[in-house]
Amino acid sequence: MHSNAYTYRFVIIVTGLAAFLLALASTGLKDRQDFNRLLDTKKNVLKSVGEYESVMTPQAVEEAYTQFISEKFLDDTGKITDTDVGLSLFEYRKDGKVEGYILPVSGKGLWSTIKGFFAVGTDRNTVLGITFYEHGETPGLGGEIEKDWFTSQFAGKKIFTSKNDLVSITIAKGKSTIVDEYHVDGVSGATLTTKGVNDFLLRDLKKYEKFLTRSVQG
Repeated sequence: MHSNAYTYRFVIIVTGLAAFLLALASTGLKDRQDFNRLLDTKKNVLKSVGEYESVMTPQAVEEAYTQFISEKFLDDTGKITDTDVGLSLFEYRKDGKVEGYILPVSGKGLWSTIKGFFAVGTDRNTVLGITFYEHGETPGLGGEIEKDWFTSQFAGKKIFTSKNDLVSITIAKGKSTIVDEYHVDGVSGATLTTKGVNDFLLRDLKKYEKFLTRSVQG
């Protein structure tokens, strides 16, 4: 019969080994999760300017991101710089020419924090596209904000009025009764998600107002 000391040593060894294996698995899983999270971010940056296709492999995403996207920052005057001094944004280039800018946006929906990217053309007024991702909104309701039928409405819209007032894009409660450059249809039954997106989209665009206004004012 084994002694109590033997039993204790056995338990300690097994427990220690299990803890080591769990820590090892957790580290490996975290690396994979971090990679997938970064890849998803790059996908959505590309998607906001129409450079992502669902059939793209991770390698193709990385190559497209390197080809089209440059990570930049803004100084206090709203001027683009390569130095990490303030707000971040992404410069969209095609054939060596700047075609637009991508701004990160995020805020509270109904159930979760919604992250997204909002792209404007070189006039810093015309919308190129928008994406929403990494959220926990209700599938079939608030979750519809990530669907193409919803996000495709934003392309071609304007965020400044003719008087250079920053107004963002307003999402209606269901079908929009206003047909103009500043409104899009909302998702029926997702009032609180819609309100959250309206609020944080305008708020975040205002953070970039110095940058956006530089071009609008010529």
